[in-house]
Amino acid sequence: MPTDVKIKLGVIGLGLRGQFLLSILLNMDSVEIAAICDPIDKRLARGNELIGQQGAHAAVYADYKALLARSDIEAVIICTTWNTHVRIAIDAMRAGKHAAMEVGGAASLEECWRLVRTSEETEKYVMLLENICYADIELSLLHMERQGLFGELIHLQGGYQHDLREEIALGRENQHGRLNHYLHRNGELYPTHQLGPIAKMLRINRGNRFLTLTSMASKARGLNKWIRENKGEKYDLASAVFEQGDVVTTQIKCAHGETVLLVHDTTLPRPYSRNGRVQGTNGIWMEDGGVVYIEHMTLPDYEQHPYDPHQWEPYEQYRIKYQHPLWKSYEMQGVQAGHGGVDYLVLQAFVESIRTNTPPPIDVYDAAVWMSITCLSEQSVAMGSMPVPVPDFTSGGWVDRKAGARGKYSLDEVCFEFFDD
Repeated sequence: MPTDVKIKLGVIGLGLRGQFLLSILLNMDSVEIAAICDPIDKRLARGNELIGQQGAHAAVYADYKALLARSDIEAVIICTTWNTHVRIAIDAMRAGKHAAMEVGGAASLEECWRLVRTSEETEKYVMLLENICYADIELSLLHMERQGLFGELIHLQGGYQHDLREEIALGRENQHGRLNHYLHRNGELYPTHQLGPIAKMLRINRGNRFLTLTSMASKARGLNKWIRENKGEKYDLASAVFEQGDVVTTQIKCAHGETVLLVHDTTLPRPYSRNGRVQGTNGIWMEDGGVVYIEHMTLPDYEQHPYDPHQWEPYEQYRIKYQHPLWKSYEMQGVQAGHGGVDYLVLQAFVESIRTNTPPPIDVYDAAVWMSITCLSEQSVAMGSMPVPVPDFTSGGWVDRKAGARGKYSLDEVCFEFFDD
């Protein structure tokens, strides 16, 4: 597709997240918003207002299936509640549209398999909009790993560690969907922020795969305490039984022997952290503290590099030296709003995949396996932390699947040839 032809998109779901992504899309020269959809009138009106502020016009729908019936829309952005993402993406592909879904865990393995099979049958793409894969630090770590600085990977960690007590407890007042999940589920509810970059570094689905996982959940006390202190003892949720443990840990074993540790920690007081850790035979990086340790003799410039055995170094100097060319280019052009700029990049990656008619850098197999961790962890917790197998959604293809298409937004390799010096 020529670069000057605009791609016509529909946006489904106009809560706060959907409104924010819509505002980013409206500022992309390569995109035209043809239609928007939300069953709540005030959200639909707000979306229409955002479009009008740009001097544009879009059709409005309360029923997403009516939007999907339009022949002029090439792809849709899905920003609805977690448990509707897959259903809408499947309907979109069957209607001949490519789909990009906001993140969230799967409710069942069956919906993951349906997502994969529908994409294969319709030959339409699905991209999970995991923005953290495009964060500056995560991309610089991918660059370091692909350059061999960590040696052979052994163990990686990540966490969704974020104090969300107010957001969850006031879910009914704010029409936010998390509350019901915490009342009725117990597992790794939100795995993809931490797991996405880890999976790309480990080449999951392209020469490696997740084999088994084991999850353990603590007791649940944080939400009840926050509700009593902020809403009072008589508030109906003050004594509610929340199934979701305050801290859930999940350990995953990979086909080539690597281990991954995930932590879900959102209902206790704490500062934000993704709990990142990359550890290999040559060294280690830790997010908390912003530190790195690489054995001296394994560094390309070890003769010039200051070295103190068994002492951490600040990671910042490595981030600058190994900054991904995508971020160097992005900073020169001007970083856009949205979680430090990553929302713009992940949306551009999806748009570019449509323009070039190539599978997106986070494809349907990635989406299926990353999202499946939620329902698999629930199973493990419910069975007393028994190990459970992780399905191979590539049906054996992972053994020799090649890296995805080369380009600026590739998450398999660092493609320098697509950037100016």
